[in-house]
Amino acid sequence: MPFPQAGPALFRLVRFWSRRWAPGVANGVRGEPENVQNVFVVEAVDGAGHQAEVTVADIAHQLGLDRSVASRMVSIAVDAGYVRRGTSEVDARRASLALTETGQRFLADSHAFQQRTFDDMVAGWPEADRHSLARYLRRLATELIDADRPAARGG
Repeated sequence: MPFPQAGPALFRLVRFWSRRWAPGVANGVRGEPENVQNVFVVEAVDGAGHQAEVTVADIAHQLGLDRSVASRMVSIAVDAGYVRRGTSEVDARRASLALTETGQRFLADSHAFQQRTFDDMVAGWPEADRHSLARYLRRLATELIDADRPAARGG
């Protein structure tokens, strides 16, 4: 086993953090209460934005949900003004999704909150260690997300 306990440590951290990050978002990414679902949807629309068109099915895939749940979440984000729903240019029966200017600002605010949170978590570490962890996290996220894109899955 080349990296003993690295896997369990990763999953322990995910479980720990998944119970703690949402209250921070709920307390206000921009100083006002936000629906945590909107963070998920805005991140998913942005994450699927490499495609020619983003649909509810793409959001469902990004979030690991069925389409009906994703559709309800998208509707909430549309009502909040973060996402614009239009008609698909590929198939008029489908909706095409994009971030509004408000959604783009919310995404930027969310990313700033995420960065502050990371900075706070590793504030006591030496700078070289903070940079190394940041570099490895970006690498891991990029490799896993790229492998999950439709082209990589053969779809």
